[in-house]
Parts: sequence; structure tokens; C-alpha cells
Amino acid sequence: MTDFINVFKKYADFSGRAHRREYWMFTLFNTLIIFALSLIGIGFVVYNINPAIIIGIISVYGLAVIIPSLALTVRRLHDIDKSGWLFFITFVPAVGGIILFVFSVLDGTPGDNQYGPDPKVETPIVAQAPQNPVSPQPQA
Repeated sequence: MTDFINVFKKYADFSGRAHRREYWMFTLFNTLIIFALSLIGIGFVVYNINPAIIIGIISVYGLAVIIPSLALTVRRLHDIDKSGWLFFITFVPAVGGIILFVFSVLDGTPGDNQYGPDPKVETPIVAQAPQNPVSPQPQA
């Protein structure tokens, strides 16, 4: 769930890199939310409740996630050392989506690349020396 929330914290950040886990966890939670909203919409139709309410909620949610998901896809492409402009390959009929899917499942470039540091590598916590070390008192 933190990966899903972190994508919204980087709402329109198209720079840097996104790890595979971040990309696929966002995709999973996004799909589950859309599925749940769709089931609620079906319930509205079955029970003759005005479906405009749920359609409005789905539309607002869709508008809220479009920019973060685009930014996440660009950062995922950066992780495999590809330009974010490669996103537009999805507009190629039949094969564009398949190519982007293949890129999204590839492991990222190990180490730093032109788009930033490797998101897999955790920053090591370095123990710091005490600021005012107390020197031992001489024994008398």
C-alpha cells in the first residue's frame, strides 16, 4: 500500500527512476479500486439507483490517477534506461501496448544510469560518532 501512496506523493514527478515493485503494486491497487467501483456501479444499475453518481466517482478517480500513473510509467522506463517519450509507443496499434508491457516487466539497469540512482539500492545507514566525546578521567 505504501507504494501506491508514494506514487501520489510524487504526483507529477517525471524525473528519476521507479522500481518494478512500485510500478506493479500501483497497478495492482489501481486495478482493485477500479474493479470495486465497477461492482458498486453494477449494484447501482441492478437496484435501479441513478448510476450517474458512481459514474461521477469513477470519472473523478480516473482523472486523479492519470497524471501519477503517466509519471510512474515514465520513471519505470527510466529505470530500464529508456526515454520517457517511449510511452507513446502505446499508440502503435496491436504491438505498442505489448512492447510497453515487456519493458515494464524487465529488471532495471543495475547501478546508476543517466536518470538517477538505482531505486533497488538502499542507502546504508552510517553510524555517526558522538558529537562531544567524553574523554576518560585519569585515575588518581
